[in-house]
Amino acid sequence: MPVTQTATAPQGRLLRVLGLAFGLAVLIGNSIGMGILRTPGEVAARVPSVSLFLLVWIIGAGYALLGALCVSELAAMRPRSGGLYPLVHDALGPFAGFLSGWTDWIGTCCSMAAVAIVLGEYAGPLLPVLQGHSVAVASSVVVAFALLQWRGIRVGNVAQLVTSLVKGVALLALAMVALLTVLPDAAVAAHRTVAPVMPQGLALAAALVVALQSAIYTYDGWTGPIYFGEEIRDPARELPRSMIGGVVLVLGIYLALNLAFLRVLGIEAMAGDPFVAATAAARLFGAGGDTALRILMIISLIAAVNALQLMASRIPHAMSGDGLLPALMGRVNRGGTPLPSLLAGTVLTLAFVISGTFDAVLALLAFFFVANYVLAFIALFVQRHRCPDVARPFRVPGYPFVPALALGSSLFFLAMAIWGDRSHSLMAIGLIAVAWPVYYAQSHWRRRDLPRR
Repeated sequence: MPVTQTATAPQGRLLRVLGLAFGLAVLIGNSIGMGILRTPGEVAARVPSVSLFLLVWIIGAGYALLGALCVSELAAMRPRSGGLYPLVHDALGPFAGFLSGWTDWIGTCCSMAAVAIVLGEYAGPLLPVLQGHSVAVASSVVVAFALLQWRGIRVGNVAQLVTSLVKGVALLALAMVALLTVLPDAAVAAHRTVAPVMPQGLALAAALVVALQSAIYTYDGWTGPIYFGEEIRDPARELPRSMIGGVVLVLGIYLALNLAFLRVLGIEAMAGDPFVAATAAARLFGAGGDTALRILMIISLIAAVNALQLMASRIPHAMSGDGLLPALMGRVNRGGTPLPSLLAGTVLTLAFVISGTFDAVLALLAFFFVANYVLAFIALFVQRHRCPDVARPFRVPGYPFVPALALGSSLFFLAMAIWGDRSHSLMAIGLIAVAWPVYYAQSHWRRRDLPRR
């Protein structure tokens, strides 16, 4: 679909005004949220060994990098906004595409609700008037970013660049301080806490799977740039650079932070701590550490809400363009914002926030994300077989071994997730199955409206 490059968008068109900096910013903003400040305690509790703990984070990054290499080829072939949905739809057909878009949209809105709630919780102690009103604060934040993006993608771009830059610098500064500061005696003594018992045999395998679930969810966000394929000025070049480079940047930040937490707290004190970063800051800075971490947390979460709001609005827009949702969802205002899709995502997110049901859905997100990656990796093989002569500005290195490793790892992860976390995995499969009646109910739009692409 041709994309205008003018300052305003006619009805139904997105603006091609974004560059590499935005791709990196939206990846960092989407990936680095509340997870890295809280997940290390969960991972340390599952695998209370420094070597295994760090290995989980490296494997998580390796999986994200494999995915980025594979998805880069598909995204550069035919850049479209909408995340993984258009890539799956083009290769595997309408239902697989709908399934991908359905789960991705729900997961993105649910993530936004969770991030906004946590933001509200951490704003309370800084501003006492907000104490006990986390739902109201979260709802206000979601609506505020919807109003901000109402004005257009240029405003969203600036907001993402600024918040992601501040977040990245602040997190690296925290890591450097923790790695270089001479620790007080109390902090050193804390390393002598009794270590949790290391699981053995099959129990260790199950613990590693659950730990990897947490790490994969914390890394998830590397697909952020492909939600804006039609809006990036040189997508064939910048989509691969932003995804692959972004994964490397996030790995660097995560390893720096985890090494810092290990130095300040030790693996024993980290295990089971629901907010490792706050504990580390308190050890380093005393009473002022809590305030510093809350401010850092809020900056981090603001960047994540902006990124998630931008991404969520692109999924229904893309699905509408293929006739899988009403044509209304494809409308774009003059600032380049898919306005009805933005409103729909905002309403779903507010429903999650107000009802409090996002906690249940959050446990399913890692399964959702990996299931979507499976569809994308299969799509790569299908496109190579179906369209061998189509121009590919970026080719995944080591084909077919690299995508086969990515696909095999994903299928193994899903199988182990079903074995090791059966209740959540079955709930995820059930929610995926609900996509069929929803897809069937939308079929009259496919018969009535011809695809615009």
